[in-house]
Amino acid sequence: MTASLSIIIPALNEEAGIAAALEALADLRRCGHEVIIVDGGSSDRTAERARRLADVVLAAPRGRAAQMNAGAAQATGDILVFLHADTRLPPAADRLIVDGLRRSRCLWGRFDVAIAGSNPMLRVVAATMNLRSRTSGIATGDQAIFVTRGAFADCGGYPDIPLMEDIALSRRLKRISRPLCLKARVTASGRRWEQHGITRTILLMWQLRLAYFLGAEPAELARRYGYVPRKG
Repeated sequence: MTASLSIIIPALNEEAGIAAALEALADLRRCGHEVIIVDGGSSDRTAERARRLADVVLAAPRGRAAQMNAGAAQATGDILVFLHADTRLPPAADRLIVDGLRRSRCLWGRFDVAIAGSNPMLRVVAATMNLRSRTSGIATGDQAIFVTRGAFADCGGYPDIPLMEDIALSRRLKRISRPLCLKARVTASGRRWEQHGITRTILLMWQLRLAYFLGAEPAELARRYGYVPRKG
């Protein structure tokens, strides 16, 4: 395996969990892959705690799209992996990505996802996400999107929108290459689902996705989702 990864994690007020997230990537760093934290203006010690466990810690305007674009601009790896702070990669993720892209000749892809939590409905949610993604070729941020650095540059990166940036990026990348859909699973936190109610969250996300596909403005959808826009 000769290709290197740059794992880019957007973070905002993740002080409580950022050390565990980075410790889970220690083996990949030892293999020569880099980990980049992009802090979106945390009011806690996220950046401070990340510095000893990441290769690069950057500051960027708040918003996942802006933060991930900032990380990609500083990345040195051949393949960019966009990972949420509360999501864990499967074992040997580097080999799965590098070998998978080489064999398939795809330029980007994502993992299947499992959602951690005690409610059995979370397994149904994850299975639905995986099936929908495999059928549509659209990936979600929870699935750890990965893409060659060249393809990311060619498609223009993430559009700077406050919500649905993963869908927008998938649409751009689909014009360049079909996605590689890996059956290995990343494990995403179920905290958002359990905190707000699984059924309520499912219905809200369906409504927001449908509205987005029908042309609604991402800023309005973000307000409905509960996102507070950044100033300036």
